[in-house]
Amino acid sequence: MIMLGVALILSMVLSLLFGVPYIDFLKKKTIGQYIRDVAPEAHAKKAGTPTTGGVFIIAAIIIASVITLFMAQKMDNSSWILIITLILMALAGFQDDYLKIKGHENQGLTPRGKLVRQILIALIPTLYAMSHYGSVITLGSKSFDIGFAYPILAVFIVTGASNAYNLTDGLDGLAAATGIPAFLACGLLAFWDGHTEVAIIAATVIGALIGFLKYNKPKAQVFMGDTGSLALGGLLGALAILGRCELLLALFGGVFVMETLSVIIQVASFKLTGKRVFKMSPIHHHFELCGHSEKRIVAEFTVVSFILSSLALLINYII
Repeated sequence: MIMLGVALILSMVLSLLFGVPYIDFLKKKTIGQYIRDVAPEAHAKKAGTPTTGGVFIIAAIIIASVITLFMAQKMDNSSWILIITLILMALAGFQDDYLKIKGHENQGLTPRGKLVRQILIALIPTLYAMSHYGSVITLGSKSFDIGFAYPILAVFIVTGASNAYNLTDGLDGLAAATGIPAFLACGLLAFWDGHTEVAIIAATVIGALIGFLKYNKPKAQVFMGDTGSLALGGLLGALAILGRCELLLALFGGVFVMETLSVIIQVASFKLTGKRVFKMSPIHHHFELCGHSEKRIVAEFTVVSFILSSLALLINYII
């Protein structure tokens, strides 16, 4: 447990230290965010805010993870798999951000191109998990062998988590603040089940996000961009798989699930009936257009994330 604290503090310090010079670099290079025309009117003022802040989040996570894992003598194959997954997801996200910046618009990789990259990367933790656990998934003390459906489920979890986290990154501080309880629950579940390396990496993510919030809280000095959101979401899915808490991810990652479902419902409703269920999706924009301030939405969504994460821990304990 001491090493988890070390991992969190080290990552937080690194994130805080990396933030200032990286944001200054982005400002000098005028690397800013382009806002979609369909975004809420209040978002126009965010145009030009430095983006790709995920670079220093990921750097802090990797450095803190490697140092702490070696100190704890837990730098094994699963640790490398998680780190490689994080790096590759970050590269995919950075490519998306780069194309947006280069094209001077909020359009990066095509949806198909992004999904193909995510699926290929998701196969890395999926195949590793299958080589160690076969096709068995767990829920508390219970195990279920789902056979050929396992690789499909595992790839879906990683790609789905990556996209869901990306959708949540739409307000200052939202993705970071709601991610902290989710990674906390994932880390604790993994730690209790003996997967210390997973817990340590989860702790570094929490620390990096706490540090990032200093620069991303309203009014944000920097956005994490797809570099951060695609990578962190994909890592959350991979941590859940290797930490053996795949099924509970739907609960402690409930805010991200809610954001994704709001988009699916909105698109399906409009195509089938020509009517929209929400004023705008993802759902955080709906509340924004209902008159809620960004700070209020972030605070409320964070509370919901903490409640759902606590519920996941309770269910795991009961079962």
